[in-house]
Amino acid sequence: MRKVIAAINMTLDGVCDHTVGIVDENLHQHYSDLINNAGVILYGRTTYQLMQFWQTLLQNPSGKKSMDDFAISIDKIPKIVFSATLNETNWDSAEHSDRPLNEKVLELRQQSGNDILIGSRSLIIQLLNSNLIDEFQICIHPIIEGKGLKLFDQITDRIMLKLIKTKPLNSGVTIMYYQPRREETTNR
Repeated sequence: MRKVIAAINMTLDGVCDHTVGIVDENLHQHYSDLINNAGVILYGRTTYQLMQFWQTLLQNPSGKKSMDDFAISIDKIPKIVFSATLNETNWDSAEHSDRPLNEKVLELRQQSGNDILIGSRSLIIQLLNSNLIDEFQICIHPIIEGKGLKLFDQITDRIMLKLIKTKPLNSGVTIMYYQPRREETTNR
């Protein structure tokens, strides 16, 4: 069975805005490696549209190897978009989901192949509340932003996590790898 991995950036105070963070070669390499080893990535409309930026680097490379490599990685991975308002994906490797999120994730889990990445806050929240995430890879930036969209502000039940490893980057960013402790997750 394929794992469902939630991978996202956030500041120390929980802000997960894509414009906030320390972006460097190591971070791009981390995400390129993650994507290259996954089978599919799921996005909501907002994050998907932000990720379309990387298409421009395929046509006009930046000259920065880590950015250009990430653009190639994100272009290749199949993407499934969950949106009621987006009419066209405008990306050859992307498609609209043909089913609601939970149903699609359960279907994908049963298929053979590499892991399923979740790259949008809205999808992470929905899947957390449905107990459908197997692993978190939370990239914590050593920044206190003070304002912005919080990652975990709409969780309905307590979720206990087990730290399985950490990966520090030279910038001070640390990737924390967690697994939910299913037996200890309780309703409040």
